[in-house]
Amino acid sequence: MHMSKKSSNFVPKFGFLYIIYNRTIKNGQMLKHLHIQNYALISHLDIDFEGGFSVLTGETGAGKSIILGALSLVMGARADSKAITDGEDKCIIEATFQTTSPQPSLKERELLPLGETREMSDIIIRRELYANGKSRSFVDDSLVTLQELKGLANKLIDIHSQHANLLIENADFQLELVDAIAQNSTLLEAYSAQYDRYITACEELQKLQSLAKKSRQDADYIQYRYKLLDEAHLEAGELEELETEQYQLSHAEEIQTSLQTALEALRGEQGSALEALRSCHLDEAAADLQERIESARIEIQDIAEEAERKLNHIEMDPQRLEWVEERMGALEELKHKFSAETIDELIAMRDELAEQVNRLDSFDFDIEQAQKNVEIEKKALTKAAEALTKSRQAVVPQICERLTSGLQSLGVAHAKIEVPILPAPDFTPNGCDEVQILFAANLNQSLRAVSEVASGGEISRLMLCIKALIASTKGLPTIIFDEIDTGVSGNIATQMAKIMKEMSKSRQIIAITHLPQIAAQGESHYKVYKADTDKRTETHISRLNEEERVTEIASMLSGKDVTDAAIQTAKELLLCCH
Repeated sequence: MHMSKKSSNFVPKFGFLYIIYNRTIKNGQMLKHLHIQNYALISHLDIDFEGGFSVLTGETGAGKSIILGALSLVMGARADSKAITDGEDKCIIEATFQTTSPQPSLKERELLPLGETREMSDIIIRRELYANGKSRSFVDDSLVTLQELKGLANKLIDIHSQHANLLIENADFQLELVDAIAQNSTLLEAYSAQYDRYITACEELQKLQSLAKKSRQDADYIQYRYKLLDEAHLEAGELEELETEQYQLSHAEEIQTSLQTALEALRGEQGSALEALRSCHLDEAAADLQERIESARIEIQDIAEEAERKLNHIEMDPQRLEWVEERMGALEELKHKFSAETIDELIAMRDELAEQVNRLDSFDFDIEQAQKNVEIEKKALTKAAEALTKSRQAVVPQICERLTSGLQSLGVAHAKIEVPILPAPDFTPNGCDEVQILFAANLNQSLRAVSEVASGGEISRLMLCIKALIASTKGLPTIIFDEIDTGVSGNIATQMAKIMKEMSKSRQIIAITHLPQIAAQGESHYKVYKADTDKRTETHISRLNEEERVTEIASMLSGKDVTDAAIQTAKELLLCCH
């Protein structure tokens, strides 16, 4: 069984970012302002955005992708110092997101009583990129990590770029679509927590089994080493005592002779020290000296008695000497065999080996308990997975109906969609289900994976329907579509624009487009263009007034040479859309 722990996005648990993560996204929230400085071809750009449905147009190469790249940086995208304008040391991208009601300053927020929060007004996200490759991220002028920045930005804005259409082939994305429509966040959190507990239980069991296997392989060696030390009956300080005894036994005759000589000198019958001191009597003039002589006599008498006792206990015992020397040799051999410096080290090794021997007997019990724990956690995980599966299956008809209906409105008249929920081979970080969107565009065509049968235009239309479906439940304040109209034209483009405009009733939608049918539907129209200065070519963006919109849409219809007919068509297109 191969499983990995779930890798989840970082969500701060404390501080003012927690307020942003856990509040409900409400109508009226949007990307309010974008400031770009020294990024690629942009030396300085400030643009205000409106709510509802906005469109961005401009010639290929004008710099629309540059603006999106800058916006991606404040969403936590990887920074590249090469993006800094030539000759500059630093670039700044700052995005202001509007929310619904006033919010205290960061300093005031820190003083709020525990648990008290208030709605925010503007959230300002800033990314600073330096020529040395370093970057810094800020939220409301407070330094944050890149991980925190990504987590926050993903709650505020979603950029659907052209390459995002490839997500339709991604199984994880398809599963996330089902979970978003089913609003499974609570079930997923419960499952994820239980999944982690189950993985931990499995890892503990595997660890015990591996340790038991290794211990059993080493069991004979462990028991052999323990037996050697245990049967040695080691005692602390024994070697030092043996060394003293060995010296005494091996030098007994010499010690005996020395003690006898000392006793003869101290209290022998003729000329002994004690006899000399006893016979020494001084007059009163030397009384203090007499006291010292008496004290010396008593001390010598005590020394003599001690020497006599030692002399009486000295034994000539060759057998005891042989045993002592054999015992010392055995202890030295043990020290060498176990690479120990002292007997105390050998005793510590013996005690540790004893624990290992005892542990060998307890592994079976510990493994049995760990297996029971795995079964308990698996049963709870199965229950959590079944709840997820049931919730997912319940929304499949709704997903199929809405995607099919959306595709038919976009000109795929015979579109068919199925979203089977199939059992996964094992538990995964997201449940026990596998999802694959199956698609057919024509009559009598078998349902197959989207990537196998859908054209580029059909994938673009399907992704728009999916985004509209997700947006209705996920609550993102701002969605940017980067040329999602690729591969479509005419009336289909108009229908796509209507879908985006319908989405904009509850959130801010910004569409980057080359199609006049979509541009005409926008409530606000921005143009991206290049202009040459004395030093370099720069990218700019401006909001168009009504007259400028007519000219821009006319040029999208007829090219650089705008004709009167194109002007008239542009006016009619705008009039029809508004």
